[in-house]
Amino acid sequence: MTAQTYWAEHAWLDNGVERGVVVKTGTDGRIASVRKGVKKPPTGSVTLRGLTLPGLANAHSHAFHRALRGTVQQGEGTFWTWRDLMYGVADRLTPDTYYALARAVYAEMALAGITAVGEFHYLHHAPGGGAYDNPNAMGEALIAAAAEAGIRITLLDTCYLSSGFGAPPSRHQLRFSDTTAERWAERAAGLKGDDNTRIGAAVHSVRAVPVDQLATVAAWADEREAPLHVHLSEQTAENDACVEAHGFTPTTLLADHGVLGPRTTAVHATHLTPGDIRLLGHSGTGVCMCPTTERDLADGIGPAPKLQSAGSPLSLGSDSHAVIDILEEARAMELDERLHTRTRGHWTASQLLRAATADGHAALGWHDAGGIRAGALADLTTIALDTVRTAGPPPELAVETAVFAATNADVRDTVVGGRHIVREGTHQLVPEVGQALAEAVADLRA
Repeated sequence: MTAQTYWAEHAWLDNGVERGVVVKTGTDGRIASVRKGVKKPPTGSVTLRGLTLPGLANAHSHAFHRALRGTVQQGEGTFWTWRDLMYGVADRLTPDTYYALARAVYAEMALAGITAVGEFHYLHHAPGGGAYDNPNAMGEALIAAAAEAGIRITLLDTCYLSSGFGAPPSRHQLRFSDTTAERWAERAAGLKGDDNTRIGAAVHSVRAVPVDQLATVAAWADEREAPLHVHLSEQTAENDACVEAHGFTPTTLLADHGVLGPRTTAVHATHLTPGDIRLLGHSGTGVCMCPTTERDLADGIGPAPKLQSAGSPLSLGSDSHAVIDILEEARAMELDERLHTRTRGHWTASQLLRAATADGHAALGWHDAGGIRAGALADLTTIALDTVRTAGPPPELAVETAVFAATNADVRDTVVGGRHIVREGTHQLVPEVGQALAEAVADLRA
């Protein structure tokens, strides 16, 4: 790693948008110093033209869902009919094909300004449930793919044991299951983090992990001080089945078995009772909203403002990758709430960016990322301010422009650990990302 000096035309710092910001990075991949008010690029520096932000965090991803884009939009259906199509893709993945697909997907994320991803990973075994010679071959393929694409990863190794409240896994789900939480924990303990990788845990959902095994997953994460994520109340059918099986909502069930807390992130949290909201907020449990997936699957609009008011920090994820655009996720969280309430201004643009940066990184265990400050990881994203979408507003409104007008197509530069991964819209490590995606998806259809 070599030290580098970047000159940002405009940068979003703690006190707002500043002009002429010099960011020096060290050989350790962290920001060594930040200086503002520098009118011209210093000699030897790299210019970042536009608005430079901390790197964006994608707090919830299923990389293999990217293969479904454009293929599941015909006719009607529900989340459950979409899930059947998703299983067909899952059945065809191997460690090699998953690596190729994930490498291309993570490169697409880098092009969209994402510098860290939380991969909610449950494709552990071979089709039919047999173990690979390396029991973590699929997870290690994802770790390698992120490194090759130049972004950080938190691998959220997911416990998935049941097709629903104690029922055995279906034929498609056999490759997800370690049969017990104890065996899941033993396998997951073999995963190793590094400078580019954090290892976390996940409960797929209350329907997929029997109630008497929830505490095992929570304890595994607690012992390692690792992030713990869980799909929560994405569907009303899940809530109804949980109440029928246990007499409690999924949120109450998780609270009673030690799953909630400041290192836990509930994903979706769409259909909650007032009591659920209090439990999540008072425990400091974060919530990851995935608006583009939630609207694509007709899931509903979660109570994000109430959750934040109750004490839950919010993060954002692209989930099924109907699109990969964290700026759109941030914008959608506000705009969906406007539709729901018929009022505007639930969050400022800066608050939405915080969900997309600092709070997203915190949800993934990267507490040293998400800000442009000395000592933070040198992860930066630059949004062009001169495209057909962003041209016109004055620089002092650059944050509002980025959140409410820009898209992933306006990302000009992405820097991870001081390395220039995307330069002027071109990925420096993965050539022809579109072609790589097309080939990886085609291989799954062959």
